[in-house]
Amino acid sequence: MGSNQSWVTEFVLVGFQLRADVEVLLLWVFSLFYIFSLLANGVILGLICLDPSLHTPMYFFLSHLAIIDISYASTNVPKMLANLVSQNRTISVVPCIMQTFLYWGFAATECLILVAMSYDRFVAICHPLHYTVIMNWRVCMVLAVTSWSCGFIQSLVHAILLLRLPFSGPREVNHLFCEILSVLKLACADTWINQVVIFATCVFVLVGPLCSMLVSYMRILWAVLKIQSKEGRTKAFSTCLSHLCVVGLFFGIAMVVYMVPESNQREEQEKILSLFHSLFNPMLNPLIYSLRNAQVKGALYRALQKKRPT
Repeated sequence: MGSNQSWVTEFVLVGFQLRADVEVLLLWVFSLFYIFSLLANGVILGLICLDPSLHTPMYFFLSHLAIIDISYASTNVPKMLANLVSQNRTISVVPCIMQTFLYWGFAATECLILVAMSYDRFVAICHPLHYTVIMNWRVCMVLAVTSWSCGFIQSLVHAILLLRLPFSGPREVNHLFCEILSVLKLACADTWINQVVIFATCVFVLVGPLCSMLVSYMRILWAVLKIQSKEGRTKAFSTCLSHLCVVGLFFGIAMVVYMVPESNQREEQEKILSLFHSLFNPMLNPLIYSLRNAQVKGALYRALQKKRPT
């Protein structure tokens, strides 16, 4: 490198590149989704903390999922909304890498928390007599701490590998936020180490957990088939299928983005897919996992009753 080499100090987030009126419409729509996801997850988190009947392993993991969804959405969405109303779409290198670090950290942690939740349901349905012994609070804490630790350790590795790369050429990130693959395209060095680590991480936090959850839910469905009550079978099937739909979408989209060979035609599609993780998934999780649940509805009703003046 020559001594007069100029290094990039900030990137430009390209975004969707739409007409001004369309961007204003998207601003309102995305803002409503973001506010709803914050409120829904906040309500779930508050109910779990305040209502003693929800102090169980299942809701313990759901509280972690709510925290992750709030943090996950807040990592990217505010900057994305600001870019929809501003012509200045720049972001400095360090905040960009920090955004990548947080995005990967929360995403990987969510994958592992979902595995812990599927294991909890597997034990509850397939081994109900031993549930309180197997899923004691020590085990729950170990599973939660392991999920957060593994999620952010692998994210830290990605951030360190990203910091070592030189950026001195193009500075337009063709994405809605600092997505790691889009940022790597701007590096003025070989990024094969980064690519290998990304693939290895995907195997660890996507393929492995997805296979584990599919096995758990298959065992659960097999146990459900043995339930004598038709109403009980229907309710259990409905719950399992809704959970599997959310898990399939979350893991499926992530695997398409990070494990399928890349092409230039997919760049715009990946922007749309990333919206699911940043906006729709944090909104769907409380609807699927919590607000449809009778215990959560009961806790919400009791909380509202307490607020009413006598």
